[in-house]
Amino acid sequence: MSEETMRAAVLHALGGVPACEQFPAPQPRDGEALVRVTAAALKPVDRLMAAGGHYASYAELPAVCGSDGAGRLEDGRRVFFFSTRRPYGGMAEQTVVPHGRWFAVPDEVDDVTAAAAFSPGMAAWKAVLWRGALQPGQTVLVLGGTGNSGRVAVQMAKRAGAAKVVAAGRDADVLARLPGLGADAVIQLDQPADALADAFAAEGRPSGYDLVVDYVWGRPAEALFRSLTQPDLIPGRPVPRTLYVQVGHGAGEMIGLSANALRSANLEIAGSGSGAIPSGADVQAAYDRLMAAVAAGEILIDTEELPLSDVAAGWQRHGSGRRLVFVP
Repeated sequence: MSEETMRAAVLHALGGVPACEQFPAPQPRDGEALVRVTAAALKPVDRLMAAGGHYASYAELPAVCGSDGAGRLEDGRRVFFFSTRRPYGGMAEQTVVPHGRWFAVPDEVDDVTAAAAFSPGMAAWKAVLWRGALQPGQTVLVLGGTGNSGRVAVQMAKRAGAAKVVAAGRDADVLARLPGLGADAVIQLDQPADALADAFAAEGRPSGYDLVVDYVWGRPAEALFRSLTQPDLIPGRPVPRTLYVQVGHGAGEMIGLSANALRSANLEIAGSGSGAIPSGADVQAAYDRLMAAVAAGEILIDTEELPLSDVAAGWQRHGSGRRLVFVP
């Protein structure tokens, strides 16, 4: 009897590009559920894992790419699934997940949007509202505001009552659209370091940034820290607190950080990643609010749908400004 197969985005070597090929179909084990995949988004973490640059990179190959997606359980329920069992991933016709490793997808949200919204939406929620604890009336700077999660962070901060949202990014076309999503000011990151520091300082006046959400690190972060340094402090005058939430490092993993920036600014640095995990109840509540906002058109997700057969071409595309979603 021949083994049943399915189409999947199969990776054969770390650093390579997955191809749409036939792959053995999964068979659920005890405690697992079969999911018939309808949509799977291509995320930065997927590329990082395939390149071998992530702690969860593939230990055994070949493997199916994609860490999550939207689909249907065998009883017909529409779900967003995660935590697939290796070597099976989301970019395939079928996958397997442990029981309960899914969220229900509301009727008002289509599968492509659900697959695209989860990662950037939940990352933004975690950085802005959970880790960042944004309060109404505060001033927020989103470094990397032209990325998928950065755009959601801009929208989420404004919806949460931020008095001013400043978005900084490289993509000029996307940057120009951000005021329509809630940004009160935008900053082009591709400018000389001194000019960039001056721009950060100017947009942060008069009392600075209450919250910084940083998806880029590297050179832009160095310029921002330089702008926060206050050499002319007046004894006894309180310095406003800045909470700096570090999410990603699209502009470089390492920076030079002046000790004066930490001592002269009331600066707190926190990470938002695998080392800071909210409770399951908090995640469920945040997901429900995210889906409701997406369904109501209050948070917009730019998507581009591609057939799974085009996974190799889509994988090698960069800078479209939209979240690519593969459909089997």
